[in-house]
Amino acid sequence: MDLKDKIAIITGAGSGFGEGIAALFAEHGAAVVVADIHEANGQRVVSALEKVGARAHFVRADVTIGADVARLIGEAVSHFGRLDILVNNAGTTHVRQPMLEVDEATFDRVYAVNVKSIYHGAIHAVPQFRKQGGGVILNIASTAGVRPRPGLTWYNGSKSAAIGLTRSMAIELAPDRIRVNAINPVAGDTPLLAAFMGSDTAENRKKFVETIPLGRLSKPRDIAEAAVYLCSERASLVTGVCMEVDGGRCI
Repeated sequence: MDLKDKIAIITGAGSGFGEGIAALFAEHGAAVVVADIHEANGQRVVSALEKVGARAHFVRADVTIGADVARLIGEAVSHFGRLDILVNNAGTTHVRQPMLEVDEATFDRVYAVNVKSIYHGAIHAVPQFRKQGGGVILNIASTAGVRPRPGLTWYNGSKSAAIGLTRSMAIELAPDRIRVNAINPVAGDTPLLAAFMGSDTAENRKKFVETIPLGRLSKPRDIAEAAVYLCSERASLVTGVCMEVDGGRCI
């Protein structure tokens, strides 16, 4: 299997894309550390994985807090003996609205979850990867960082930052045999969708789908399939790539 015996942390794995990535990583042989701020969701995902024979462990962590991320990395290593993959998936947004109507606290939260979390992950995972002789970091960015939608300006900017960080980290960490890539999903039917649209109505969904040439929203499985490839040895020469999984949205 592509990820057999790999140890992977997935943040925000209690729902949405993160849950899908955790499930497919386990299917491909990885041991999965499910990290989420919502304990009930995270424990639910771990229970589901263990029922199908996967190795899984839950750690409650707020990715905006350095001490939480340090504890997350440390617990993954102590529980499974090493760390091979860090997937920075946890994300948030502001409700779709004019940019000047987003308050400062919301702006700070979006950047803390979507950008500062990548910093915390690097600070605490890279030393472990260096000690082991390599590793993989995968950032879940967004098509919003490539082809922004109006009304989501500050969210768009946070995902542009995630894309820029991915490329810069890839260059700097390549000598350490640490690969860094990103996935840019198009909007999916996840807990964030209603905020992206402003309100979850049939009309708004239709408008979103009409912007995607292949004619549908993304699914967690779509993102998970790309994640398996980018984190596996099949992508051993792939670093600094920001892969659109978007049904043609960014063309």
